[in-house]
Amino acid sequence: MSEQQKAKPEDFDWDNLGFEYHDLPYRFRAYYKDGKWSEGGLETDANIPVNEAATGLHYGQNIFEGLKVYRRKDGGANLFRPDRNAKRLQNSADRLMMAPVPEELFLRALKEVAKANQDFIPPYGTGATLYLRPFEFGGGPVVGVHPADNYVFEVYATPVGAYYKGGLTPTAYVTNHYDRAAHGGTGAAKAGGNYGASMLAGDEAHKAGYSDVVYLDPRLHENIEELGSANFFGITKDGRFLTPKSPSILPSVTKYSLLAVAQELGLKAEETTISINDLDQFAEAGAMGTAAVISPVGSITHQGNKHVFYSETEVGPWTQKLYDRLTAIQYGDQEGPEGWAVDVPLD
Repeated sequence: MSEQQKAKPEDFDWDNLGFEYHDLPYRFRAYYKDGKWSEGGLETDANIPVNEAATGLHYGQNIFEGLKVYRRKDGGANLFRPDRNAKRLQNSADRLMMAPVPEELFLRALKEVAKANQDFIPPYGTGATLYLRPFEFGGGPVVGVHPADNYVFEVYATPVGAYYKGGLTPTAYVTNHYDRAAHGGTGAAKAGGNYGASMLAGDEAHKAGYSDVVYLDPRLHENIEELGSANFFGITKDGRFLTPKSPSILPSVTKYSLLAVAQELGLKAEETTISINDLDQFAEAGAMGTAAVISPVGSITHQGNKHVFYSETEVGPWTQKLYDRLTAIQYGDQEGPEGWAVDVPLD
């Protein structure tokens, strides 16, 4: 897309946005070369020249993050716990032998992109946000299998609506024979290859009428790991908020935030092993992540047996309370723990 075709604020119906890419005027880009990162800065070209032998194209040296800019009622804007995303990107880089992006550079990039594209931060009350996608890939030419010497770090932005168009509407999930990640593999890293490997399983689930796949542990195929690209939680009949614990699960910023919120609201919160055969203990269940925040789970079908949680059509009371509290913090309507809502300086 040429610069003449770039998106304009008047192009958007803020109340009816999808979860799609739009070429906004600015993105932030920095380069790693000779053992250090460049200062980086804003650029207008959405295209990145890449060497044909780049490790990001051949050997999977590509990682990313996802977070949002929330328009507050007073006209300002918030980021939500961006320091956690900075640390997770560093952990992913370490796992794939890439150059970690310093937290200061990461946070500066987020704020510069948000400020430069501030006209595209959707209005308060629409439920829409400005989605930020930080990513890094190996850009240096390598033929043998070893890490690159050069890396590219970028943050681009795009306005988005709800990830699931139904919003807080329960949907159905199903197990299958695919593994999301290997035990001891890259499951805890936000690596591009994890998502490429999940597309076939997700497509088969969608064609069968389900929202997405319930991935089970790769060793026993018994314990719940993730729901599509989101983390799972269940609320037991005796008031416990449980979410799976495993070395091959991506450590979700939303998950750890909801663990704290659940505790605050009076639930006993815990990471633990959750067997697919123990779904009867849960009164409510949901998927959680940056894109959807919470997507209620109406049912899970395993080996032909369908288990229904609170309802297939209505959100459960605890799920609603958790969603309301977390989003109120994100949009600045309620005070949250220190450091969770981070102001974005705008003009």
